[in-house]
Amino acid sequence: MLWFERFRTRSPQSGSNERLRKGRMNAMRKQILILLVICAGAVTMGAWQIAGKKASELPAPFATPSANNRPHVIGQPETAKVTVPAGFSADVWASEFTTPRFMLQGSHGEILLSDSGSTAGTGKVYAFRNGDPKQRKEVITGLTRPYGLALWHEYLYVGEPTSIKRFKYDASNFSASGGEEILSLKGDEQGHWTRSLLFDREGKKLYVGVGSAGNIEVGNEGRAAINRVNPDGSDHEIFASGTRNPIGLHWYPGTDNLWAVVQERDALGDDLVPDYFTHIGSHAFYGYPWAYSGQIKEPRLSDHQDMIAKSLTPDLLLGAHVAGLDFAFYTGSQFPAKYRGGAFIAFHGSWNRSKRVGYEIAFVPFKDGRPTSAPEDFLTGFIISPDSPDVWGRPVAVFPMTDGSLLISDDGGKKIWRVSYKG
Repeated sequence: MLWFERFRTRSPQSGSNERLRKGRMNAMRKQILILLVICAGAVTMGAWQIAGKKASELPAPFATPSANNRPHVIGQPETAKVTVPAGFSADVWASEFTTPRFMLQGSHGEILLSDSGSTAGTGKVYAFRNGDPKQRKEVITGLTRPYGLALWHEYLYVGEPTSIKRFKYDASNFSASGGEEILSLKGDEQGHWTRSLLFDREGKKLYVGVGSAGNIEVGNEGRAAINRVNPDGSDHEIFASGTRNPIGLHWYPGTDNLWAVVQERDALGDDLVPDYFTHIGSHAFYGYPWAYSGQIKEPRLSDHQDMIAKSLTPDLLLGAHVAGLDFAFYTGSQFPAKYRGGAFIAFHGSWNRSKRVGYEIAFVPFKDGRPTSAPEDFLTGFIISPDSPDVWGRPVAVFPMTDGSLLISDDGGKKIWRVSYKG
């Protein structure tokens, strides 16, 4: 403040000096105001501005207790509505679920949905005949927090926290029987519990995403990894590791390039560590727990340079604590050309950041099989305010229908939305 005091205490020698002094003071006030605006902007930019940045542009980490700013899910307020770009509309497609999660296209035109339930044994799998929300049938009941689904020959595979099972599936009447365990994950129920499932295009290998047990846990190699097995569960191997919580797993259309959304670690500040969206290389390592966003060292762990050196940089950073879940590449023709070949990603929303982020569907444009920019807002409106605990929706999965519209499961509102375009 010495420079300020120097002008403030200077004694005017004449009227011209007084005018000069006032002019200088006004100029300084403008400079201070500009600085305050810039600082305020820097504070309010938040995690979303990290999206699309390079690792070298991330803020410095600092250990801090989690904000524990968990959402308070409320019913949709009368004045609240979802917002989509011009020409689009969003309507409730189906409702009255407990915890609607992942969706899958069946072989007879049906849409399959996992409902994780509320307690052990209350999870279900539904089928919607001909993709009609009014023709809903319970296919499997009595499950414990089912999430991932996959189809292979006459089997429907279901991912539970401690077990990957397959059921004999009769697609002609939408019924399932049995429940053969092909991969035991017993003891892995702590921490991240979703189990994403995906078969390769030839149906020879099943990919299983298993998240970590904690924030920076060191241990079980099958966790924080994408596992790969034969359809019967044999020949287990780690396809990729260092992925703290790999949720969405999908092939880029027409290729054997695997893409994933990965949730990153907490307690390094509001704006660290960003979740990411990336293609997954065979036997590649993505840093967890020793590094993040490439080769940035995890400050709370000892230095493991050998692990840090081989940590790969993700294709696209999504923003810290947005809680990216499932995604879908858009291959339809209903939406405008800019959306074709791009990815729609569900952000379930933060619980451990001082200002709320996520709670939306974002769009990532692609060209030549790679993202071309940071995520864009697509479907928003589920939060009351970044400063409020109240939210009325939490997107989970994105499912492209055959007519080119999108279904979006919402486990906060316990419903499924349909987004369509009419121009």
